[in-house]
Amino acid sequence: MRKVAVVGAGKIGSTIVDLLAGSGAYEVLVIDQSAEALSGLNPRSNARTIAMAIDDPDRLAMALSGCFAVLNAAPYHLTTTVARAAKKADAHYLDLTEDVASSRIVRELAADASTAFIPQCGLAPGFITIAAWELAKHFDELHDVRLRVGALPRYPSNALNYNLTWSTDGVINEYCEPCEAIVNGRLREVPPLEECEEFSLDGVTYEAFNTSGGLGTLCQTLEGKVRNLNYRTIRYPGHAAIMKALLNDLNLRNRRPILKDILENAVPATLQDVVIVFVTVSGLKDGKLMQETYVQKVFAQPVAGEMKSAIQITTAGAICAVLDLLAEGRLPQQGFIRQEDIAFDDMIGNRFGRFYAPEDPMAFRAAAE
Repeated sequence: MRKVAVVGAGKIGSTIVDLLAGSGAYEVLVIDQSAEALSGLNPRSNARTIAMAIDDPDRLAMALSGCFAVLNAAPYHLTTTVARAAKKADAHYLDLTEDVASSRIVRELAADASTAFIPQCGLAPGFITIAAWELAKHFDELHDVRLRVGALPRYPSNALNYNLTWSTDGVINEYCEPCEAIVNGRLREVPPLEECEEFSLDGVTYEAFNTSGGLGTLCQTLEGKVRNLNYRTIRYPGHAAIMKALLNDLNLRNRRPILKDILENAVPATLQDVVIVFVTVSGLKDGKLMQETYVQKVFAQPVAGEMKSAIQITTAGAICAVLDLLAEGRLPQQGFIRQEDIAFDDMIGNRFGRFYAPEDPMAFRAAAE
């Protein structure tokens, strides 16, 4: 049984613990600075816990000694600290961060590491990149690659048409930081919350707009090979306009702690959510202009006897699946690993990645042939 550490016992971290411990394949150590968060873990997990500050990579490395892998579910501003600690402990490293600057540092740390460093293993970035890369490989010439993801309340009841389903810090960060894209063949930075579009899916109207971090390394992988590549977050109509007023007109972009306090005390959390994954790729195939689409909806469901939100399931499931593939030797055991290096079929065929499996796999396969 392999020993793994989960750093961070919040909404996603606790779900990672439930999935890994419930599999019977891993001995799980959970580290968080909050004893209260650790006490809230599912007692069925039988995970060992350590309450300690995680802002010192040297102290954290000592706690991680002997671990096969470290799964980082801590807030994004601690990404590089945990990555450095994992390297010192000679453990494989996986994280969920959407923060572009942190991911660049993780890549630098991986350059001379003796273990694998696999950042951005969640939903977006993460699985969305794996799905997009799978579709992109079906084309002789790529034109447009569009990635759309949203974690939405099933029953919106406020002006934002939104409920808190994951990290408030993470949401604010992706609404504020510049976004990577390829526009007319050129790699560019585009502003967040802009280029808002509307589309319908199953009779429901949504909006989608630029947010930071969702593409992972896909811009670098497809630079010079695609005309347009972009990532946008899905919300219900009207959300972007209100968030732009809060961030720009009220200057909360530069007062993020105040915005976090407002959101967490005014916008309720919910477990009744849906995650929408929508990838569209167009280009030439056998000389014909073609389009292929991957779309999936994931709903809240029980895990280890507890109801978990869709965003918890999809995010935790993705990183746990990558851990499995790493442990099985299906991924390189050293250096920087991109999400594009993970096979789509391996991902959806995994016990943790099954949440992403298309409802009709045969139809999805037929489109590729």
